[in-house]
Amino acid sequence: MSPRLHDLAQAHDAHFMRAALALGERHLGATWPNPSVGAIIVDYASGVPVIVARGITQAGGRPHAERVAIDLAGPAARGATIYVTLEPCSHHGKTPPCAEAIIASGIARVVTALSDPDPRVAGRGHGLLRQAGLLVTAGIEAQAAARSHRGHVLRVTQGRPAVTVKLARTADGYAAAAGAERLMITGGIANDRVHLMRMHADAIMVGAGTVAADDPRLDVRLPGLSARSPVRVVIDSGLSLALESRLVQSAGDPPSWVITTVGAPVEAERRLVAAGLEVMRVGADDAGRVRLDEAMRLLGARGITRVFCEGGPALAEGLSQAGLIDEAVLVTGAQKLDRPGLRAVGPALAHYIRNRMQAFAKEYAGPDQFSFFERSA
Repeated sequence: MSPRLHDLAQAHDAHFMRAALALGERHLGATWPNPSVGAIIVDYASGVPVIVARGITQAGGRPHAERVAIDLAGPAARGATIYVTLEPCSHHGKTPPCAEAIIASGIARVVTALSDPDPRVAGRGHGLLRQAGLLVTAGIEAQAAARSHRGHVLRVTQGRPAVTVKLARTADGYAAAAGAERLMITGGIANDRVHLMRMHADAIMVGAGTVAADDPRLDVRLPGLSARSPVRVVIDSGLSLALESRLVQSAGDPPSWVITTVGAPVEAERRLVAAGLEVMRVGADDAGRVRLDEAMRLLGARGITRVFCEGGPALAEGLSQAGLIDEAVLVTGAQKLDRPGLRAVGPALAHYIRNRMQAFAKEYAGPDQFSFFERSA
C-alpha cells in the first residue's frame, strides 16, 4: 500500500471499525462459545474507500467473520484493508487460522480493535500478519470493542460469563407492590427493547422466586426472532421449581437449565429432568443458597459468555455481594407506586453501582428511561 493510500485509509479507520463493531453486535447471543466478530474489507485503490465485503461470525461460532468476508470478496481482497473487531485467530482448531486466510487472500493491511486474550492467540495473530509483511494497526475503537467482547474476554481470563443485571422500577424506585399484585412498570416500547437485549444474550437468568411470583416465559417475543431466544437459567437452591410453571412446560424450546446446590433433593431433580430440564449442582453458601461464583464458572465452562439477569432485587443483591455484575441496566417507568413495596435497588447493589461502576449511556423508550452502568476498569 502506497504512503498516500495508507494515509487515506488511516483517516477512515475509526469510521469503518465502528461499522464493523455494529455488524458483529448483530449476532451477539448466537455465536457462543465463540465471540461475535465483525469484519469489513475496504478497497482504497481508487482514492475513494469502497466496501468490498462484510463478514460476521456465524451462528454457533463458525465460520469466523474474517473468512466470511474474504470468501465474499474473492480477488477483490487483494491489496485491500480489513477491519476486524478482534485479533484474528492464529491457532488450528476445527478450521485453519484466520490469520493465515488473511495472508493468503492478498490483503495488504489489517486493522483490529482489540487483542484477543485467549492464550491460544494473545498477540500471535498480529505477529503472524506482521511476519508476512502485512501492515497491522491495533487498538482502533478499543473501548467500544472491549464492551462488545466483554463476555469473551471474561470467559477466557476469569472462566465466567459477563453478567448484566436488568431491573425495572417505578418512578419512586419500587420493583413490586406489597402482596401478590403484579406491577406493569414499563410500556410496550421499553418491553420490546428488553426483548432485544434478551436476544443478544447467551442466557437469561432468574431465581426460583421470580418463577414462582411471575411465571415468566423468558423468551424473545419479537416478530420473526423467536429462534433467537437464549438458554434459560434458573437459580434454584432447593429445587422448588413448579412443574406447572410455563418455563417447565416449555422446557427444551429454548433449553432450560437449573442450577441448584449439592444438597438439593434428588427426587425433585428427577422430576425436572423427566420434564426436559437439565439440572446442575454447585456448592452452597452458609445460608444454603447456590454459590453464585461457582454457578457463573459452571456457565462459563458450558460455553456461555453473556448472561442477562432478570431475576429481581434478591438475585441482584446476591450478585452484587459476590462481585459478579459487569453491567447494570435500570429501567425506570413513568408512574410512581405511591404505596409500600419492594425496592428495586437494594443496599448491596446501590453500594456496588456507587463504588464499582460508572454510567455510560442513557436512553428513552417511549416514556420509560434506560440507565446503563458498567464496571469501572
